[in-house]
Amino acid sequence: MTLDLPLERIHPLAFRAAEATHCAGDQGRYWEMHHRLFAHQRALEPFDAHAEAIGIDAEAFRECMESSRHADAVRRDMAEARKVGATGTPSFVLAEADPDDPSKATGLAFIRGAQPFAAFQAAIDRALAELAPGGE
Repeated sequence: MTLDLPLERIHPLAFRAAEATHCAGDQGRYWEMHHRLFAHQRALEPFDAHAEAIGIDAEAFRECMESSRHADAVRRDMAEARKVGATGTPSFVLAEADPDDPSKATGLAFIRGAQPFAAFQAAIDRALAELAPGGE
C-alpha cells in the first residue's frame, strides 16, 4: 500500500504532482506518471506535457486536474501518514494484516528514510520473533 505524502514545504508543486499521478491513474497510468514526475522534479509544469509524454488522453487529464477531484484523497493520505509518524519519504510500515479483514493491519515496525537491506531484515526478524508462539 502506498500513501501520498507531498512535502510542500520542500517542493511547492508536490501536492499538484500527487494529484497528477491519480489523474493519470484514472487512465491506468498511475505509476508511469509517478516515475515521470519523480524523474522531472525540476520541470513539473505544465503537467499536461507529462500526460502527453506518457500517452494518456490529455483532455481527460486536464479536466481531472482542473476539478481537483483527487485532492481530498491526497489530504486523507497525508493525515494517515502523519498518524503513523511519517514526516518524510520514504517511510515504511511493517505490518500484519488482519486475517478477518485484510484491509486492516497492525503496525509492527516503522522504518524512516532510505535504509539498507539490513535494516529491513532486522525489523522483519524482530517482528517474526515477536509473532512466533512464545515470542519476546
